[in-house]
Amino acid sequence: MPVLVTPRLLLLPLTRTMLEMRLRHESFTLTCPTPDGALDVAFCAQWPGDPLPMFPGKLARLGPQDQTVSGSFVTVTRQTPAAVGQLGVKGPPDGAGVQEIGYGFLPEVWGQGYATEAVAALAEFLLAQSGIKALSAQTAVTNAASARVLEKTGFVQTGTDWDEEDGHLLVWARQPGTTV
Repeated sequence: MPVLVTPRLLLLPLTRTMLEMRLRHESFTLTCPTPDGALDVAFCAQWPGDPLPMFPGKLARLGPQDQTVSGSFVTVTRQTPAAVGQLGVKGPPDGAGVQEIGYGFLPEVWGQGYATEAVAALAEFLLAQSGIKALSAQTAVTNAASARVLEKTGFVQTGTDWDEEDGHLLVWARQPGTTV
């Protein structure tokens, strides 16, 4: 998987090493390859937030030769450099070619535009892949900031849903060719 580059961020593929290090250590620094060479990235104890309980399963699903979690990226600030979020796909596309995405960022970087920047880059990358016809996402009805990220990145609300864990949800979609 490529490294996705935005003006302020690097979206680094989520690697086996990142998963293993986070499961063993609350915080750590890891040297990561980037288009500009090796970069020492700080991973704080709060990273990745809510997705942490899924890390053992992600690690277990990796095959012996797999070094990255397909479709998953770590959001790294270029200036610091520090891991401030995670985003990616939530499994394979459905039968109609619709790919669901998800994302989360550390509370200390909320309101700085990082989620919008990262989701826009992820959407462009995914919609350029063969077999992906559209993107979908869900946000909690109470999470207006996340809904705004999707609106700013070309998603439109297409309906509602309900989830045992998150309650009432807004359902979003983005078609190829959407300009933001």
